Amino acid sequence: MVEQVTSGISYFTTAAGVELLLGRLGLYRYAPHLHDTFVVGAVSSGVATLSIDGRVHHPRVGQLVLCNPLEVHDGSALSGDVVYRSSFPSTAFLQDVVTDGRPGSRTRPVRFPVSVVDDPVGAAMFHRAHEVSRRGDCALEAEERLVETYAYCLARHAGVRTAGAGRTAGPVGRAVTLLSDRYADRITLADLVAEAGVPRHRLITAFRRQVGLTPHAYLVSRRTVAAKALLRGGEKSSDVAARTGFADQAHLTRTFKAHFGVTPGAYQQAVRAR
Repeated sequence: MVEQVTSGISYFTTAAGVELLLGRLGLYRYAPHLHDTFVVGAVSSGVATLSIDGRVHHPRVGQLVLCNPLEVHDGSALSGDVVYRSSFPSTAFLQDVVTDGRPGSRTRPVRFPVSVVDDPVGAAMFHRAHEVSRRGDCALEAEERLVETYAYCLARHAGVRTAGAGRTAGPVGRAVTLLSDRYADRITLADLVAEAGVPRHRLITAFRRQVGLTPHAYLVSRRTVAAKALLRGGEKSSDVAARTGFADQAHLTRTFKAHFGVTPGAYQQAVRAR
């Protein structure tokens, strides 16, 4: 008998505004993409495989996955029936956890230096916080557990960002800034070369090495991130496609599902239902 492995990915949002994901990876593979938030997650069963900023990892039960904003990553099942949970706290949310919300408090930006860590205690805390949030029975308990879990992760696994860490400088940095600021425009390679001040092939090679994606792939990923925010705000998919630089709604749908595992409509319905 051949067992059929199915995939299913669902999103929901907590009362505190943190987006969460519950997924089952069968044959589905995430295309390389990025988020403008952190990713804190854990595998519930099976063994996954993913690369984060070019480094390959095989997260399993008892480990935490910690991804910083704008780090390129993908993901798929390696063995077994892979069920995983993820959360997407914003930089502002984690900074608030670090400072305990004290007005005027200053701290260096948060950064997780290691992407996959052995931490059965932290993984168990995260699973419990995620499940309580998913059930939605008590918003207070859900928020408390999530904040406590993030505080635990920050205390044990967050490094101190050194000057310039996590940022791309020089010609590639200028190209990244242009793509980030004008993601909805029809940007050409000539535009990037003019901004970066280096020849085309050198720019493409350096961009891929430093960022982990080609300039075009990075642009598309920035567009999907922007589309995600507009969908959460209630914008129609057809309007979102036009506002974020996609050729049409079908193009948005294909790309969005490749990056996030669900269609724009399914994502919008899930996050607005909570």
